[in-house]
Amino acid sequence: MKNASRALGSLLAIALFSGAASAAPIFWTDWTGGDLDSGNGFRGQGTITTGSSSVTVTYTNAQGIGFYQPSGGIDYWQNNRAGRNPATSPYTSAAVDNIPTGSDIVALSRAGTQTLDFSQAIANPVFAFASLNGNGYAFNRDFELLSLGGVDGNDCGYWGCGGASKVVVDLGGGNFEYQLNSNSIGGPEPHGALRFLGTFDTVTWRSSSNEFWNGFTVGVQNTAVDFCAENPTAPGCTPSGVPEPDTMALVGLALAGVAVGRRRKR
Repeated sequence: MKNASRALGSLLAIALFSGAASAAPIFWTDWTGGDLDSGNGFRGQGTITTGSSSVTVTYTNAQGIGFYQPSGGIDYWQNNRAGRNPATSPYTSAAVDNIPTGSDIVALSRAGTQTLDFSQAIANPVFAFASLNGNGYAFNRDFELLSLGGVDGNDCGYWGCGGASKVVVDLGGGNFEYQLNSNSIGGPEPHGALRFLGTFDTVTWRSSSNEFWNGFTVGVQNTAVDFCAENPTAPGCTPSGVPEPDTMALVGLALAGVAVGRRRKR
C-alpha cells in the first residue's frame, strides 16, 4: 500500500498534468511488415508520425502472439460492430480525441512479459486494448484508465462490454506493479484505453494468463522533446524545457476499483 506521501505525489502529478495533458489528437502507430523474430517469439515494428517527428515503435514478445494485423482485416476498433463514432467510442475520452487509426492491431494470446521500445522518448502514450476478457496486464509504469466500453455513455467494443480495475501492487524496495485486470462488471469483454503520464522510451508489461485473444495498439500525444518544450513544468520535463532521462509522472491513487476518465461532451 502506498504511504501518504506517495499518494500526495500522485495527486500533485495529476494536478500538474491537468492542463498539459488534456484532450488532444493522438498519433497512433502504423504497424507494418511481419514478424522479425526468426524463432518462436515475435517482434514487430511500426511508425508513429507526429507533427514534427517520426518515431519507430518496436514490440517484442518472447512467447509469441496470437496474430498480427498491420493492414486490412477486421476493424476491431469500431463501436459494437456498428462502425466508428468518436463521440461514444470506448477509446475516446476527455484526454483522447480520436479512435485508433485503421485496423492495425497486435493480438496477444500467451502469458508472459513483453516490451514496447520507442526510438526516442515520447510523452503521455495512450494504450488502447480490445477484448481483455479474463486476462490482465501488469505494467512497470503507472497509468490512468481513461475509458471503457459500456461505461459513462460509451458504446461497447467489438466483442461486447466489460469492466476493468486498476490495482497497484507494492513489490517492496520502492518498486510497484501497476495492474489492469478484467473484473467482469457489466460483461466479460473490456475494451478501452489507458494513458501513461510522463516521458520515457520503453514500457514493459506482463500478460497474466493465456487467452486467445486480446489485442492492443499504442499512440502518443507528442514526442518528449516537443511536449517538454511546450510544457516545461510538467512531470518528466526540466525547467529548461527538455525531458528528464527515463522519468515518469506519478498518476492516480493506489486504490483498487474501476476507474474511468471523464467523457468529453460533444
